[in-house]
Amino acid sequence: MVLMPNHGLKLMVALTPMAGALAFPLAVPLVMKHLGIPAAVLTAVVVGTVWFVAMLRTSELPQH
Repeated sequence: MVLMPNHGLKLMVALTPMAGALAFPLAVPLVMKHLGIPAAVLTAVVVGTVWFVAMLRTSELPQH
């Protein structure tokens, strides 16, 4: 198997959607259970923002 120089980036591009899709529904209910609704709302905003930024940073756009 020949590894491309940007193999790590391609792996990150592939895993970013899955990581966010798993982190969000796991983190928010756990925080809500232990810390309450206000902390869960803050967690949802932070996790959603980090996930959105990660998706933008790792997006593969066509070359112009």
